[in-house]
Amino acid sequence: MQVPQDLKYTDSHEWIRTEGNLLRVGITEFAQSQLADLTFVDLPGVGDEVEAGDEVAVVESVKAASDVYAPLSGKIVEINEALVDAPEAINNDPFGEGWLFVIEPADDADLNALMDAEAYKAIIPDE
Repeated sequence: MQVPQDLKYTDSHEWIRTEGNLLRVGITEFAQSQLADLTFVDLPGVGDEVEAGDEVAVVESVKAASDVYAPLSGKIVEINEALVDAPEAINNDPFGEGWLFVIEPADDADLNALMDAEAYKAIIPDE
């Protein structure tokens, strides 16, 4: 199971990649593997102001629907519109083409509350 070292993580299985002053967010390989084949993605709106822990997106599979949470407070500045027609990109490339949205954080210090790769590995079951 991939857990890239250069990312931050949440206990609800979102990953966060720092890109300058913006944060790209997606769901982890573990999360997508639990859902199986994704069939639908409901993304937030560009310009939405979100609080840490808010439900901001939904990913659905033949097995279940799962909420995706804002890892920290801020403003949604970009969404991955390609997922509307190709939600399977999350299954195929969860840390690349399967990203969900980009957030401009209200406070960069909130990043310190997120887990590093080693802490995240400790909370996911061994395969």
